[in-house]
Amino acid sequence: MNDTVTIAVDALGGDAGASVVLPGVAAALAQDSHLQVILCGPADIVEPFAREHERCQAQVTTEEIAMGEHPATAVRKKRDSSLVVGCRLVKEDRAQGFFSAGSTGAVLAAGTMVVGRIKGVARPALCTVLPSPAKPVILCDCGANADCKPEYLLQFAQMASIYAKTVLGRENPRVALLNIGSEEAKGSRLAQEAHALLKDKFPGFAGNAEGNDVLAGSFDVFVTDGFTGNVCLKTIEGTARTLMGALSGVFRANPLTMLAAALVKGGLVDLKRSLSSDETGAAPLLGVRGAIMVGHGSSNEQAVKNGVLTSARVARLGVSKIIAQTILPETASGTIIEGK
Repeated sequence: MNDTVTIAVDALGGDAGASVVLPGVAAALAQDSHLQVILCGPADIVEPFAREHERCQAQVTTEEIAMGEHPATAVRKKRDSSLVVGCRLVKEDRAQGFFSAGSTGAVLAAGTMVVGRIKGVARPALCTVLPSPAKPVILCDCGANADCKPEYLLQFAQMASIYAKTVLGRENPRVALLNIGSEEAKGSRLAQEAHALLKDKFPGFAGNAEGNDVLAGSFDVFVTDGFTGNVCLKTIEGTARTLMGALSGVFRANPLTMLAAALVKGGLVDLKRSLSSDETGAAPLLGVRGAIMVGHGSSNEQAVKNGVLTSARVARLGVSKIIAQTILPETASGTIIEGK
């Protein structure tokens, strides 16, 4: 898409901070000629960079939210932090999206408290695209809401389905509830009640899914509470790193295996790429106004570049506006009624 879009970026986000954010932003600007960036951070970091990149504007901030700080408290107290100011730019319509690889909890808090929820959304959800060898799949929620009600999972399903349709191009996404078995009666009380609600209210519901269905790509969207989703996500990420490390050790064991590695190098590179979160670079916080995107704390330059580009794509596609037009509204009693 060629529409000009402005994305606010946290220059201090991530374990490596500006040392990877700045080259990542530069790479994104070079790839997308219609992208504009507002870089938020200390003057000595953002102003020199903005002078060297014509489509980048410096937004000087004086505070930083560290990874170990309490998210909500930090967002309330540090109003001039790069993270809070970036979200405020979205609220004020000076930017259409915000990207940070900083504290996930702080981005979630700022997205909800500063930018604000879409009317009718009970709980915003963190939605990630998992890079599966079969096909990219969506996991929602993957960490925003540890404790959930069945009604929340219904909204997660609807929002994630919109994301799958709009961003991944899945015309009729198959949505499954992550559970410990495929049978309707399986799982916790939450899982059983959510299954019944999804079956009754959500046309795209395809039933329960088990953990081994995720990387197999058996469904397009996997819905769960944030506690289970985060454990699932971290398990997959850890397994991928361990697997690639083990394969590297095997192929470096002796000259014969090194020769074998040379013969399959292209396939190994493709496998590594298919399992890497760097290819997407950012997970959206669905249910808030605007494209609020969270990068991995360990993001490298490639991940930051792709995170900024993904943020621009989500903003251009108007995902939050589509959710606002179609979300099942929450009634005063906290239940869900039929929407559009």
